[in-house]
Amino acid sequence: MIKEYRTIKEIVSPLMIVDNVEGVTYDELGELELPNGEVRRCKVLEVDGNRAVVQLFESAQGINLAQTKVRFLGHPQQLAVSEDMLGRVFNGMGNPIDGGPEILPEAFMDINGLPMNPAARMYPAEFIQTGVSTIDGLNTLVRGQKLPIFSGSGLPHAALAAQIARQARVLGDNESFAVVFAAIGITFEESEYFIREFRRSGAIERTVVFSNLANDPAVERISTPRMALTAAEYLAFEKGMQVLVIMTDITNYAEALREISAAKKEVPGRRGYPGYLYTDLATMYERAGRRQGRDGSITMIPILTMPEDDKTHPIPDLTGYITEGQIILSRDLFRKGLVPPVDVLPSLSRLKDKGIGAGKTREDHSGTMNQLFAAYSRGKDAKELMTILGEAALSDDDKLFAKFAEEFENRYVNQGNETNRTIEETLDLGWELLSILPRRELKRIKPEYIEKYMPKTGD
Repeated sequence: MIKEYRTIKEIVSPLMIVDNVEGVTYDELGELELPNGEVRRCKVLEVDGNRAVVQLFESAQGINLAQTKVRFLGHPQQLAVSEDMLGRVFNGMGNPIDGGPEILPEAFMDINGLPMNPAARMYPAEFIQTGVSTIDGLNTLVRGQKLPIFSGSGLPHAALAAQIARQARVLGDNESFAVVFAAIGITFEESEYFIREFRRSGAIERTVVFSNLANDPAVERISTPRMALTAAEYLAFEKGMQVLVIMTDITNYAEALREISAAKKEVPGRRGYPGYLYTDLATMYERAGRRQGRDGSITMIPILTMPEDDKTHPIPDLTGYITEGQIILSRDLFRKGLVPPVDVLPSLSRLKDKGIGAGKTREDHSGTMNQLFAAYSRGKDAKELMTILGEAALSDDDKLFAKFAEEFENRYVNQGNETNRTIEETLDLGWELLSILPRRELKRIKPEYIEKYMPKTGD
């Protein structure tokens, strides 16, 4: 039998203290019943003897301490899951907001999930095609990987996120693919943009969207990514699907965590964020991966905006420690009009070598990738030298590398948000660009691949 309490001691929004409780546990879900019959939800953050600190999911406005009843439900926050979730839009608490009916659940799952046993993890090894050349060709995404996108305020990460969600697919037959998209603390305009894009392209049919708006309670921002990951775990490990989870913006999530930590009067860490920020992020990121004995997988692309474009800020810094690389968007490339403005040299996918090559992408992928990196780096140096000393100071080879860098940015990086390139198109474009350079400079590619794939019009 569920007990009811009228022993609310104090409310400091979004926190509430309830006295004289019995058998209440950490993370347990609760309900508040106001004198007018309205019901609001909450969860237990801390239990000290017979006193519980409770976190409100909605506003504390109108709560009468003496007359409001609290009951604890005996289970943590759960998500009703079913394959019917595909094609639907939910808020950060898992309630449908697209005008459709309620989900008929096949199961109820704890949104906090269970840590994946490291011994049961399978190594990420299969290629995922995003249709974006700077990712597929140079910083390859592998099934089961965590590959964040580091952006800055005003940069078009939303358009890139929508593009990846629309275009991403796994190669191979009989593979069912789904996208779980979590929008955390975004504006109504951004939310409408994502949903409109998914519906326009038909991608909504294989997508589950969780949308938490900036004017929703901060507490809801904490649960939104966990709701999304719970839906992903159900589709991947219960239904055998290959699931790509895209979360934007992790910075908004961390800000909500800081706000609630301050309300709890916890000792702040770096920049005022709680000292457990690393642990908290890891409990989310580490839910991605492949599990032995299961056909499905969860691949994750968290997107975060770096305050003041600072890579050493706690959020990108800690994210970089937990994840396997990062894609970095460049403000300089954005000012040049390049879309998407991916800065390929500081970007990195630590697992890219595991998902490329014969039988996965193409035999020449590794060599062309390394050669493009090296040539673009030398070409950028040549362009900087040209700016300082003038073109006359460059050797003939350096002039060709400078030309290569220019063409690389304008044709390879600048593909726009509507172009969906196959991995073959990306690799062939790389060869076209490499044909600008003398063959003697292509030192990172096997000669037989140069003979086989180099356009015959090249030098």
